[in-house]
Formats: sequence, structure tokens, C-alpha cells
Amino acid sequence: MTVLGGGVAQASPGTPDAGTPDTTRGPCAYTVTPDEPAARPVPLPPDPRHTPDRGHPEVLLQTNQGPVPLVLDRAKAPCTVQSFLHLVRKKFYDDTTCHRLTAYPTLKVLQCGDPANTGEGGPGYRYGDELPTDLAPVPNDPTGLRRVYPRGTLAMANAGPDTNGSQFFLVTSDSVLRPNYTVFGRITPAGLATLDEVAAGGIVPNPDSEVDGRPALTTDIERAKRTR
Repeated sequence: MTVLGGGVAQASPGTPDAGTPDTTRGPCAYTVTPDEPAARPVPLPPDPRHTPDRGHPEVLLQTNQGPVPLVLDRAKAPCTVQSFLHLVRKKFYDDTTCHRLTAYPTLKVLQCGDPANTGEGGPGYRYGDELPTDLAPVPNDPTGLRRVYPRGTLAMANAGPDTNGSQFFLVTSDSVLRPNYTVFGRITPAGLATLDEVAAGGIVPNPDSEVDGRPALTTDIERAKRTR
């Protein structure tokens, strides 16, 4: 299984604003993906010569199941935080549905961030990984490659190296993955309480998997807003 693929493919019309360059000139190099148009029109993020790399901006995901407050970490992933805040500011995440819940023994996450609600939608651009280096290794892992993404982690989904877009995942219980997913913040206890209720609701039955699919408690992001 391709874990947490955030692929973006022909989701619906819409690309970054006409007249913008294909790639921003700053260190984040946000790049237009013409073959993977935006699920909702949005311009490329700002890309200053010095990407802000200090501070912990806060964002509230107001969902129909309850609040999910997030604390971002510029130091860990400055380009990712810059992009995420841009998408919040442009209301990209408003009125979207979290399309995927996993309940594997070693992978428990809720995945969101696709306005197309297909698991393939994105913002019409991509940018490079900012991979974590401080995750604990999995005890007794014969490969030595897997790491623990702790409960409360906020990370980017992707479809392979350097394919970050808009989809992200919220870790509801300690999960085991290779360190191939950018960590850019954490979920507050209040947010985890909301997510625990979503996870407890289970997954909509489907022929492919009993532990990977749409959450039975439909979870809509009604509004995403920066609070600090």
C-alpha cells in the first residue's frame, strides 16, 4: 500500500493565477503543476529570500465534529508552514472534507486538505520535502528505517519525494512510518479530543479495506483560520 499518498491528478479546473512564474524565485521554489491542476484556484505562495523560520503560528480547523487547534513550527519546516498559512489565508481549506481515516495497528491518522474530496486534489503547485530528523526509531525494527510519528503530530501527505501540496494528516495514535513525510506542527489536546471521537466512529465499510477509508463520522473543515 502506498501510505498517505497525496497525489494530485486532474481533480478539477483551476491553476495558479495567470501571469505568475512557473516556479517562485525564493528558497522554497513553489512550482506550478500544469498536469495536476488545482482543486480550487489559488496563487503560488509568497517565497521571500529569507523564509521565516522562527515562531509557532496557530491555526484553528473548525470542523462539524468540533475544533481542531494546531500549533505550527516554522523552525522544523519553514516552507511548509509558509504554504499552509497561505492556503489558510486564501480559504483553500474552507468547506472541505477529511477524506481518509486509517485504523491499522501501526498507522492511525485522519487525512485532509483536498477540496475535490477524492484524495487526489491539490493546490496546483508542489514543493520540496523538509523531512524530520528527530523522530524516534521503532524498537526492534529489523530494517532500522522506520520511525515513530507520535500522537498529535501534524504532517504533510505526499505522492513521493518532493510532491508536497495541500493534503496533510493528523496522527491520532503513535504511528510507524519511514521518515518520508514533513512534520510541521502538532495538534493540541483539544484537537485530539475531537479527533478521538472521529476515530472512535470507525470507517465507512468498503470492499477494499476495513481499516482504511472514509470516516463514518463525516468530518468537514467548515473554516480554517489563523488565530495567532
